[in-house]
Amino acid sequence: MQQKRFSKTPVFTGLCLEILLILFSVLLSVSYGSKAVPFGEIWTYFAGTLQDDFLSAVIAARIPRTVFGLLAGAALGVSGGLMQAITRNPIADPSILGVNTGASLMVVIGIAYLHISAGFPLMVLSFGGAFVTALFVYGIASVGYGGASSIKLALAGAAVSTALGALVNTIMLPDSSVMKEFRFWQVGSISGGTWEDVRLLVPFLVCGLLLAFCCAPALNAMALGDEMAVALGVKVGRIRLIAAFAGVILCAGVTALAGPIGFVGLMLPHVVRRILGNDQRIVLPFSALGGAALLTISDVLGRVLGRPGELEVGIITALLGAPVFIWIVWKTKAKSI
Repeated sequence: MQQKRFSKTPVFTGLCLEILLILFSVLLSVSYGSKAVPFGEIWTYFAGTLQDDFLSAVIAARIPRTVFGLLAGAALGVSGGLMQAITRNPIADPSILGVNTGASLMVVIGIAYLHISAGFPLMVLSFGGAFVTALFVYGIASVGYGGASSIKLALAGAAVSTALGALVNTIMLPDSSVMKEFRFWQVGSISGGTWEDVRLLVPFLVCGLLLAFCCAPALNAMALGDEMAVALGVKVGRIRLIAAFAGVILCAGVTALAGPIGFVGLMLPHVVRRILGNDQRIVLPFSALGGAALLTISDVLGRVLGRPGELEVGIITALLGAPVFIWIVWKTKAKSI
């Protein structure tokens, strides 16, 4: 069976629009904050002719946060696209394998019992919890007839996430100091993004993207059903495992550094599929570009709406994503009637 060819014109147009949107989001991110920087001054800074030392310091401080936001948004967008592809569920997101809940459990354990509240040790705990939980969920789903099917992955992820969420509350609620420290991580934020965070995230991003794009053709075949994919020569179990691993790497890396940021991985792949079709060779890269722009613009909105302070980006993405989620559910229900 031949795959449906995609038209080059909408893809090229969409690519140009997303690149322009990313450039616009970068400009906004560097410009807006507690101290607004005129657009003209930004150009002079990059040209090396800006004379105002204070504005130079402000711009220099915002650049790593902006770069980190772009990389984190790209990682979450691709991770969501992978999870929706391997589960064939349009409302799946990276948390479907328990990534966020596993990371949350290890973070709250680190805060409560190991007295770790920031830095690289907290990142190691967070990533370890996310990764081990994802493996545990995949192991549960692999037991029995049919292996780790789409439905079994979703059910196992929901069950494990619920159980681990109860453990998080059990550890956190009795100690108000633990609750206070944990809630700042849990809300999801890129406000503390530094060049060190960028360096830590890049290996996760590169590895995850390479695996994701290598799996894209096989994921297209799996969209026809596991039986058809097997008939076409696809190793369904292996591809699902590799794609899930790539999604976990991407999401866990961001979660470890910035906390759980929701809805980016849910919104972008679905919107891309609605506009450009279901070809994963198109969905994944466009989800990366769109996720980068969305997270960066959400961060800017948090700064503007929360003045003189700022709203965390996890709050903004939830506010933007909730209506989209409701719309997706409504459209899915309408199709099934």
